[in-house]
Amino acid sequence: MAATACEAARRLTGEGLGVTVVDPAWLKPVNPSLIKLAEQYRLVVTVEDNLRVGGYGSLLAQELRDAGVPAPVSGFGIPQRFLDHGKRADILAECGLSPEDLARSIHLRIAADRAPGVRRLEEDSR
Repeated sequence: MAATACEAARRLTGEGLGVTVVDPAWLKPVNPSLIKLAEQYRLVVTVEDNLRVGGYGSLLAQELRDAGVPAPVSGFGIPQRFLDHGKRADILAECGLSPEDLARSIHLRIAADRAPGVRRLEEDSR
C-alpha cells in the first residue's frame, strides 16, 4: 500500500497540504521512531490492505495513546465483513482504498477539523 499512500500524498500535496509517508518496514513491535515522528503531526493516517479491526492502525493508535501523543489516528483498511470476489484493485477501490478515495477522505477529515463549530481532531482522540 506504500505506492497507493504515496499517490494519495501527491494529490494532497497538490492541494497545499503537508504530508509525510512512512513505510514502517515491520509492524511489531512499533518502531519507536514512528512514535517520535507522530508527535510532530496533527493527524496520523494508516493505510493497510488488511482488516482495520485489530490491524496496524489499531496497534499504532494504542502505542500513540500509551506514549501520550495527542494526534488522532485515522485508519483505512478492509472493513470486517465478507467481500465479493474480484480483482484486488476492484476490491480495494470498493473499500475506499484507491489513491483518489484516500486523498478525498483525508482532505475531508482535515477540512472538517478547520470548520467553525466542529470538534477539533484533538477532541476526537480523547
